[in-house]
Amino acid sequence: MPSSTETNISLCSPRSSSGQDPNTPVIVVSPKPIFCPANHVLIKVDRFGFSANNITYQALGEHPHFRYFDFHAAPDSKQDSVSSKTHGLIPVWGFGTVAKSGHAKIQEGERVYGYFAPTRYFLVPISPNDVNKFAFYVSRPHLPSDRRPYNQILRCASDPQYTPSPIAEDLTMLYRPLFWTSFWCEDWIHSSNYRGGVSTILISSASSKTAFCLAYLIRKRIRHGEISRNTKIIGLTSKRNVGFTKRLGLYHEVLEYDSFVSAAAFQGSQNSRWLYVDVAGNDDLNKRINAYFASPYTAKLAAIISLGLTNLSPSSTEVSSMAWSTNTFTTSESPTTNSSKSQSTNSFWPQVEHFFMPEWLNVRRHQLPVTEIFSRQNQAWKELMVDCTGWVELERMYGAAIVKSAYLRLAKEGLGPDKGLIWSMWDEEAKPLLSRL
Repeated sequence: MPSSTETNISLCSPRSSSGQDPNTPVIVVSPKPIFCPANHVLIKVDRFGFSANNITYQALGEHPHFRYFDFHAAPDSKQDSVSSKTHGLIPVWGFGTVAKSGHAKIQEGERVYGYFAPTRYFLVPISPNDVNKFAFYVSRPHLPSDRRPYNQILRCASDPQYTPSPIAEDLTMLYRPLFWTSFWCEDWIHSSNYRGGVSTILISSASSKTAFCLAYLIRKRIRHGEISRNTKIIGLTSKRNVGFTKRLGLYHEVLEYDSFVSAAAFQGSQNSRWLYVDVAGNDDLNKRINAYFASPYTAKLAAIISLGLTNLSPSSTEVSSMAWSTNTFTTSESPTTNSSKSQSTNSFWPQVEHFFMPEWLNVRRHQLPVTEIFSRQNQAWKELMVDCTGWVELERMYGAAIVKSAYLRLAKEGLGPDKGLIWSMWDEEAKPLLSRL
């Protein structure tokens, strides 16, 4: 594999519409961009995190609501039969360096963090009047305005959440994208006092980082007395992940998907109210949960919140027809008002409320001063960096061929919850480096 600094290498994934197998990514070698036009920056991508979240980005790459393949265009390569029409670049959160700048206020050599691509270099247009000491923004007028958080490229020198060390950068790439989804989802739920108060919060895909970060944030609310100290958090996960999920110590109880309804927590309690947060996006599981709560002798569901789709794979075929309704977060509306009419409902459970972080954050920007938002985030991040030590093991991999092999293995076998993947298209190390965090 070419290793010259003048060579660009990208990991391209087939679009579902191309008819090709999404599980067969292609490594495309192309020249490094030479010319950097005005109001553009060329970024050298050093490392990026990869998780189930990125698999979701790929599976929803062409979904009309999410359009994740519209953030970065795949390179054209006749030799590899790759083009932006047939392939996409999976968005990844990573660190890089400004290699060239076409904007006077952005300097070459700056360390930056943002929504990058699995490549060595990428050239992006910058909004010329949207550059400040903390960040600059990629110009993407073809995408909805609420995607602004994805367009933000943070300048590390001024980022209060940045620590200049490889381990701290790895933790940032691993947790920052997922943690903020969990953080703002919990903020949204808490803004309604947990739908008027619930005794139990049920979370699926409990071993996933999005789920256990949510559990972590809810536990903090309980510990600080901001919600009832009797509130219980129950995690649902697969049999093989029960041990890991219990060891986290973030749930009051962890149950298996196959047998959860027989647990003591699910017996009786018809006078209690539960909240279900669906992180897995598994239709069969959700049908079982709905069937359970349909009984008049069980607890009542105060809300069903769709937070993730961790059960998706790159080859998932159902996503193109997946119903998704924009949540307006209008407090005067009932939960059912914002939900898809195609989803069934009855007197025993509410319709699903979809949570998409950029949409809620856009609402909060009109409710809170920007300084308050930053203050809350900085404090939460500072606490997380102390509390998350020991949760997972980092696995760093370098080189395009190794990254491709790791991706193929991930697509086939899945990712163990105790692993955090840090990848690079650069041949910086011959062997993966493991470190327990």
